[in-house]
Parts: sequence; C-alpha cells; structure tokens
Amino acid sequence: MSGHHHDHHGHSHGHGHAHGPVRYDRAFAVGIALNVLYLAAEAGAGFWTGSVALLADAGHNLSDVLGLAVAWGGAALARTPPSKRFTYGLKGSTILAALANALLLLLALGAIALEASQRFAADNAPPGLAMSAVAGVGMLVNGFTAWLFSGGRHGDVNLRGAYLHMAADALVSAGVVAAGLAIWVTGMDWIDPLVSLVIVGVIFWQTWGLLRETLEMAVAGVPRHIDYDAVRMALRTLPGVAHVHDLHIWPMSTTEPVLTAHLVMPGGHPGDGFLVQAQAMLHDRFGIGHATLQVEQHGAHASAEACVAA
Repeated sequence: MSGHHHDHHGHSHGHGHAHGPVRYDRAFAVGIALNVLYLAAEAGAGFWTGSVALLADAGHNLSDVLGLAVAWGGAALARTPPSKRFTYGLKGSTILAALANALLLLLALGAIALEASQRFAADNAPPGLAMSAVAGVGMLVNGFTAWLFSGGRHGDVNLRGAYLHMAADALVSAGVVAAGLAIWVTGMDWIDPLVSLVIVGVIFWQTWGLLRETLEMAVAGVPRHIDYDAVRMALRTLPGVAHVHDLHIWPMSTTEPVLTAHLVMPGGHPGDGFLVQAQAMLHDRFGIGHATLQVEQHGAHASAEACVAA
C-alpha cells in the first residue's frame, strides 16, 4: 500500500490505493457468454417440454445476463479517471450497478411468480427426465460462473451481487433437477409450478439483503463493515486530540469508503507525521484508504469552503 497526503492550513488528505481493485473483465466475459448459450438452450427446452420451472429459470438467467452486463459496465466506468466535473471519477457507478441488479431481479421475480401461479390450474405435466437433464447442465454452468466471482465477493458489493445471482441459480437448478425427477416418478404436474414459487422465494431472500445494502450506499450511508463509533473512538484517542466532530463516512464506490473529520487539538497542528500515522491507522484498522482530516486548535467550525475535500 502506498499513500500520500497534501497539507494546507491544517487540512490533510490521503489515500492509499496503489493498484486499485482487482479487475474481473475476463470473469464477466466468460460468465456472460456461458449464460447466453445456456439461456438459449434452456428456454428452447422449456417451450418444448412445457416446463414452467425451466422457463422460470431461463427468465431468471436472462436477468442474470443483464445483471452481469450492468455490473461489468459499472466496474468499467469506475476506472474513469477524475475530472473537474467528476472529481472522484465515476467510482459511484458500481453502487448504481449493484442497485440496478437488485431491482432487475425483483422485476423478474414478479413475472416468474405470476406465470407459476397460473400454471397450477393447467393440466400439463412436463417430461421430468428432460427437465432434470437441462437443469443439470445449468447447475454446472451457474456454479462455474459463481466460482469466477468468488474471490471478490467479500470486498465488493457489486461483485457480490454477481456472485449471489449465479450461486442462487446453481441452487435453483438443483431444485429443478429434483422437481423433474419427482414428476417423472409421481406424474404430479403441480410439482413444476410449486418449484417455481420456491425459486422465487429463494432468490427474493438473497436479493432483499443486496437491495437494502445498495440503497444504503446510494444515499451515502456508512458501509456496513465499518463501525462508526469505533472509528470516532480511534480518532479521539490519537495523541493530542481533545475532541472529534463533523465525522462523515460514506462509500465512494462499492469498494472504497471515504472519511472526513475535524480533530480538535489544543496543542496546535502536530505536523505531517501525525497525519500520515492517522491515515495509516484508518486504512489498516477500518479499510478506509481515502481520509481527509481537518485540524483545529480551538474547536471552532471552519468555513464550508475550507472543509470541502479537494
């Protein structure tokens, strides 16, 4: 990790991202290609067999292809360099991409639930073995695609959205395999729409958490992995700090939190070494690599212009 800071009238700014987040362009390209091919095959099999479970899974796979494309676009836009118009670049695009993914999934779920409920009244038992065979291929495709994103799921909500979609699809495909075998053994056609509704429930459960977290990020909420009180206490206990106020923590992107704070230090400005140590502490303990600290001797609020991070 490399870092630097600029100091002017007690106002210091630092960040430490020498290499930036890991790029997943190949994973996105491979995942989209595999899912497009499987989507076409699964939709065709669904129409041929009359299986709403296969059509439901194909509809969800379509939303995942679009979701992967949106996530990829957000990650690409986030690499846009800063400008006078967008002083942070377009890093917030990853937040918008994750939010769009969650909303896209919810729309797909509504369509799947409507179609499945209508199929309960139909007398059309699909061939169970064909269902199981097609869904078995999907389980392999989705599982492999989820694995492509598994390395980045813990530190990036945008990548976690892609990972969760594909992991959920793998589980859903396993459910369709089981439903096909059950229909083949029992001949009970209601198993097909029932599995479709279970698919809706599983995906809604995992999507709801993603939606809540991305909405919090979109309105500049403190990232969930950061304890606001712990950060305040860590700054307050730095040598010479008497008080901390105007502490703000928000996500610049799905991977980069930002912090600004005013430190009241009656003994005066302690020098650049103190600022470098404070920024290193914030990075190492809380993962905050972009921090702006305003030092005040008497605690008087500085002007709005002086407090804006450049």
